Amino acid sequence: MTESYDAGVAEAGDGPRYRIGSVDHALQILLLLHRHRDLRVTTAASELGIAPSTAHRLLTTLAARRFVSQDRVTKAYRAGPALIELGVRSTGSFDLREAAEPHLKALAGRIGETVNLLVLQGPNVQFVAGFESDQRVRTRVLTGTLLPAYAVSGGKVLLAELSRDTLREMYPRGLRKLTPRTKTFTQLVDELALVMMRGYAVNEGESEAGLTAVAVPLKDPVGRTIAAVAMSGPSARLRNRRIRELVIELRECAAQIRATLAHADL
Repeated sequence: MTESYDAGVAEAGDGPRYRIGSVDHALQILLLLHRHRDLRVTTAASELGIAPSTAHRLLTTLAARRFVSQDRVTKAYRAGPALIELGVRSTGSFDLREAAEPHLKALAGRIGETVNLLVLQGPNVQFVAGFESDQRVRTRVLTGTLLPAYAVSGGKVLLAELSRDTLREMYPRGLRKLTPRTKTFTQLVDELALVMMRGYAVNEGESEAGLTAVAVPLKDPVGRTIAAVAMSGPSARLRNRRIRELVIELRECAAQIRATLAHADL
């Protein structure tokens, strides 16, 4: 199917009188990402009533502009950095990002590891800001990325305050394993109780082999958890003796961001 220009009269509720077919289809694909975290070419073609080859061309075009990204293993498409960044800028998350970035940058410099700021988006976490360390071997900044909350230290911090029933509703099919160390649902529930008690979470190779991450909650001026401040690095550098030191640094950074947010509200 080629790009078309619909000159017919649209029915009530169908949108504008004149539509550019390819643009309309591209926008519909973006809307499908609300219902399908992993969107395949065949699914997009079926739901839009277009040929798979057309769906493929639309998705690859959107990928080229970073509105979607393709999983290298499953070949499915997800919301891309440009689309997520657009959402961040249109919500309060952008104010949060502005308040957090100076403190995150300072933290990355102090601890010599990559740091990120995360917020909960349904069953996933969204990375909204971050800074890489200057070490030769380091983890990447993931700004604009969505990952399953249960496999990420910052995600665990944000899930810890939810009830078991809520968690079950969020993950009705259980937890998809990203690595052999990814927790089962029962293991996650048990761990979240510990996270709630001690006030921080650890990810030891659960989202990516060889990666360790630590996170603490970021609370707003009235005490509600609104985000997580996390650091990550190669597991070989992050032995147990360093976790306590890192938690202290992360909590100090979270307190500084919280103070900046409180000042901005004055």
